[in-house]
Amino acid sequence: QVQLVESGGGLVQAGGSLRLSCALSGGTFSSYAMAWFRQAPGKEREFVARVSLSGITTDYADSVKGRFIISRDNAKNTVYLQMNSLKPEDTAVYYCAAGPYTNDARRYNYWGQGTQVTVSS
Repeated sequence: QVQLVESGGGLVQAGGSLRLSCALSGGTFSSYAMAWFRQAPGKEREFVARVSLSGITTDYADSVKGRFIISRDNAKNTVYLQMNSLKPEDTAVYYCAAGPYTNDARRYNYWGQGTQVTVSS
């Protein structure tokens, strides 16, 4: 049974940085593309970033391009999201997901429980 556990969320001031981590267990990490999504109160879940199985190819939502970096360590079964220059509009629950390399949330097979990121102005 594949499980994903996120960590690293918290409260940060605008302009600050956070690094989220997501560890996969119960499956073969290198068999899955990994992605981060987020959901703000009253809004739909939205794509943030994705990384291919090898880690070579990445893709970002326009709203985070140039500020966020997704990476993975296949030896540690972990995917990361480095978030820099954070803005209040980045406030959301962040979820990691494992599945095919896509930005469509409906196609991901496995999800973490989410970690809260709050950016104060």
